[in-house]
Amino acid sequence: MFDLNKSQITNLFEFHEAVERIRHAYIASAEGNVQTANVGHLGFPDANGDCHIKSGHIEGTASYVIKIASGFYNNPSVGLPTSNGMMLAFSAQTGETLAILRDEGWLTDMRTAIGGALATRALARADATRVLIVGAGIQARLQATCLAQLMPERALEFHIWGRNASAAKVAATELNDLGLTVQIASNLDAEVGAADIIVTTTTATAPLFADGLVRNGTHVTAIGADSPGKQELPTDLVGSASLRVCDMARQSLEHGEFQSSKRADASLEAVELGHILSGARTGRTSDDDITVVDLTGIAAQDIAITQAIIDAAASTNA
Repeated sequence: MFDLNKSQITNLFEFHEAVERIRHAYIASAEGNVQTANVGHLGFPDANGDCHIKSGHIEGTASYVIKIASGFYNNPSVGLPTSNGMMLAFSAQTGETLAILRDEGWLTDMRTAIGGALATRALARADATRVLIVGAGIQARLQATCLAQLMPERALEFHIWGRNASAAKVAATELNDLGLTVQIASNLDAEVGAADIIVTTTTATAPLFADGLVRNGTHVTAIGADSPGKQELPTDLVGSASLRVCDMARQSLEHGEFQSSKRADASLEAVELGHILSGARTGRTSDDDITVVDLTGIAAQDIAITQAIIDAAASTNA
């Protein structure tokens, strides 16, 4: 059995291997080859925090995984990270414990960022280069770095906006130090109207900007809404989009970004990302399309990234 801490996990992590495994996990989920329990959710409103418990098994894989992930969003003000948690892996043949990955939420953050980058690469216009990142936390940073790694052929220009201007400045400085081209966005509405790609990474419970600002041809990836009551995008933007894509329809429509639009229009539907990645469903069909992706996070991602670490650990110890 492997019992690994965050430092050991990050040393074993290989980005492109994780990307490929998560891509296959999305496809397996869309094709019905993933067994997933209902998401457990605990809310701690007095502490501005929440906890998600996700579990599942991808058909044909060696392990099933239970993931505990928390986000306590006031933590940075007292010098603590926002995310925490761990992954628990068990044999799908015997039930034996295979691994305890004490990643402190790092694997969840990384698989979320990889998912967002995969969706954005699949659906953005071929000439899209101007990227607006809304939010200034760890997920904002990871969305930018993962997107840059997945689309190295493009000269991506990042603009970052946060409610806290100081936090946005710090994030922009850190990303520029990593070699990305990043500017601080002061006027959110203007940036929304100018962007080719918009990635939202906040814990908002109401739309961050007004409807009608997103121009034709823009792609939007919404990351933040993963529980009841959260919302980052205007309801009408989602409802009128040329294409709506999600990681798992029942999660997205029930408690993801699309929940508000579903309440407004009971007939609202969305295509699962795995079908786009496999080619079973068509993605963007025109440079004028507005495409919107809602990612709530699915257990298949956790299984995939956990198994990648277990396999890397086994190879290292061989």
